[in-house]
Amino acid sequence: MIIHVRIANIIIRADLRFPKLKQGADMIERSINGITFLTGTWPLSQEKSTLIFIHGAGSSSIFWKYQIQSLSDDFNIVAIDLPGHGRSTEQGNDKISDYAEVVDQFVKDLNMKSPVICGLSMGGAITQQLLLDGKENYKAGIVINTGAKLKVMGMIFDMIRDDFQGYADTFDMVAISEKTEKSKLKYVVDDLRSMNPEVVYNDFIACNSFDVMERLNEVKVPVLVLTAEEDKLSPPKYGTFIADAVDNSFHVSIKGSGHMSPVEKPEEVNIAISDFLKELMPA
Repeated sequence: MIIHVRIANIIIRADLRFPKLKQGADMIERSINGITFLTGTWPLSQEKSTLIFIHGAGSSSIFWKYQIQSLSDDFNIVAIDLPGHGRSTEQGNDKISDYAEVVDQFVKDLNMKSPVICGLSMGGAITQQLLLDGKENYKAGIVINTGAKLKVMGMIFDMIRDDFQGYADTFDMVAISEKTEKSKLKYVVDDLRSMNPEVVYNDFIACNSFDVMERLNEVKVPVLVLTAEEDKLSPPKYGTFIADAVDNSFHVSIKGSGHMSPVEKPEEVNIAISDFLKELMPA
């Protein structure tokens, strides 16, 4: 894995070798005001930094199981089910800003003080929206395999509308690296198959209209940007653009991984997150 640290106009590059992270906590399911979430510990500790994970389109909180299990000893970990996803009630949305409002209200309902927010793909778009519109509420952000603008190929809409199960069956063909065993993604694909196709369709409508490219310089808190070398859905240049546009940014490139790097390369992703939090936000 290669880390690029960018503070102001200085970029530091370092090749890192990673030790294994221990797998610890079980996952606990909770719900508040119709929004379900998974966590590694409950109640949340007032002495630890809190990290909120936001899943991507057609996914749910279970996507983050490796992060919940591995990081919960050191941090409060909360993985949310957006409306219409997982076990959350209500319907999904077709605007990133609407999803951001849901997450912002969720943070207030749980009385979380200045949490760090982390999202993959659509979740990364939601994270950017929150950092822009709810600046005073968030200590830092982490965006994984996402962009400041997320145009969606028309064939994806066609497949979801005309053959949703076919879309789910072929999802791993573009979502992961050729080096990744497809069995690693099984629980993610099973989760996708259980989704309401209309919710997934609207997720991609939300992505397709998202564009904050001209606003990224408004983000003043530290942001960790994770990209994956072999990501076909959100190519690394998308993340590089974000890292270049945000003054206080840290860029980590995950080698040998596709779009699903938290599942494909959980140890590398978890250590990058842990190091970021420990350096910038000590308990």
